[in-house]
Amino acid sequence: MSKVFFITGSGRGLGADIARQALTVGHQVVATGRRPARIIEALGGEQDNLLATSLDITDPATAQAAVEAAVERFGRVDVLINNAANFYAGFFEELSDDQVRAQIETNLFGPMNVTRAVLPVMRTQRSGHVMTISSLAGQVGGEFTVAYATAKFGVEGFMESLHHDVAPFGIKTTIVEPGFFRTELLVDASTTYAELSVEDYAERTAATKKVWDSMNGQQAGDPAKLAEALLKVAGLQDPPLRFIAGDDCLAAVEAKAKELLAQVDASRELGSGLAHADAA
Repeated sequence: MSKVFFITGSGRGLGADIARQALTVGHQVVATGRRPARIIEALGGEQDNLLATSLDITDPATAQAAVEAAVERFGRVDVLINNAANFYAGFFEELSDDQVRAQIETNLFGPMNVTRAVLPVMRTQRSGHVMTISSLAGQVGGEFTVAYATAKFGVEGFMESLHHDVAPFGIKTTIVEPGFFRTELLVDASTTYAELSVEDYAERTAATKKVWDSMNGQQAGDPAKLAEALLKVAGLQDPPLRFIAGDDCLAAVEAKAKELLAQVDASRELGSGLAHADAA
């Protein structure tokens, strides 16, 4: 059955792959980004089932306008895919306060802005599916990714809690956790390195930048295959609350789950029996 997909960050990378495949199989697509003309070019030109519209996910007003345009054109929104994101890379002390706030503004508040605009439509329909792209970094923190992981851990909490808010209205939610895919997250337009410099980190910063730069375009994951998988998830009657994508991410999240269980066991002796006597 044809659905109306609302996809953020559709001008390039994974967003364009999702939009392209959705159109190919007959869905209607609202493809959003800062430059609609670029989106149309990336998706092969004007099409009856395509609405390319301007959206800055950090601006709630443009999110509302884009959703209104979607409803005016197609009458509904069935699947929201919060895909647009960027990456502020660096050690915590070398990232400025403004950079950390900008990371959270885009990668956490951005999906919140768009979701807030879409939910009234889905509530009226009593149906819908909100899918938000998180990351392996939303489950496992690592060096040089503190700002990105902070935002993605926030996405995980937002989406996990949102599920309980909207399930009574027939709205499904899925957190998507990709590993390393050959998207455009590491290109210059999406990656910003720390603007401060601390001598104690200088050697590690230089070495880590070299590694990240060398990874661009060499990631194992195929975004076209990920897009195909996401369309299948969107077509499920009972989609998963989390979709872990990529062999690297599957292994890492499984290891994290075991680590958490081990931490529960390690905490049991000191962490139990802390209730008030009258609550025991």
